Amino acid sequence: MRILIPLLLIFASMPSWAGRQFDIEVIIFKRALDAKNTHETWPNELPNIEMSRAGSLDDVSYRQSKGVSLLPRSAYRLNRQATALNNHAGFKVLKHVAWRQGDQGKASAPIFHIVGGRDFSDSYQANGQASHGDWSSATIDDKTYASEPKPLYELDGTLQIYVQHYLFADTMLDFREPTTRTGAFASQAMPSTDVFFGTKQETNLKGVNEPKAPDTQDATTQVGNFSNILPSAEQESFLQTIRMDQTRRMRSGEIHYLDNPLVGMLIQVRPVK
Repeated sequence: MRILIPLLLIFASMPSWAGRQFDIEVIIFKRALDAKNTHETWPNELPNIEMSRAGSLDDVSYRQSKGVSLLPRSAYRLNRQATALNNHAGFKVLKHVAWRQGDQGKASAPIFHIVGGRDFSDSYQANGQASHGDWSSATIDDKTYASEPKPLYELDGTLQIYVQHYLFADTMLDFREPTTRTGAFASQAMPSTDVFFGTKQETNLKGVNEPKAPDTQDATTQVGNFSNILPSAEQESFLQTIRMDQTRRMRSGEIHYLDNPLVGMLIQVRPVK
């Protein structure tokens, strides 16, 4: 009895992933489209994605704390789909990864920070505006140091797979795409001229031509030493962010497809036998 009680306590304290195990494989890809040509309205600003509970797949300590192990390439099952996407001119794979985890619920299942594709931080700021190579600087001990910008990956967000009676996938992924937008209005000056009134003059009884008061309805007036200012719209480079915020109920073994007009995702959750 003295031995049985400690054993029961050990089993009771074992993490939930000691039960069922799942192999999860994910492909995230982009479409070869410009964001402004999708007939969708995308906000220029979005709230930051919550990252406080997220960890990287490359973080060994985080994986161990969640009972996660990365799968070798030899265990991937969606290689054919990834190859087909990469060989198509209209698609490009940004992330293809697979791992094994337990059947935790939403409160304890791992939340992975997913990044992929290009890093735009050398050309754009976090708000999407072009940076023109201007980095922020900090002064320490009367010396100024340039601080490198944080990465702005083409793909950046979170992904969580969990069990809540059924399998679910929660995606909160940002996709960044360079495009153009209408910027501030620039002032365009017209050439200045002297004052004249485009009205006809009439001859009085004395035969002297005298100007008649201009008719404001018909007159064309240009003022010397001043220029007509016409506004003209300018196009500026902009890093557009498109967010995929979806929750999908899934069946194990099936390939599930999630998408928005610019990004697609294939997910397969396979029970480990």
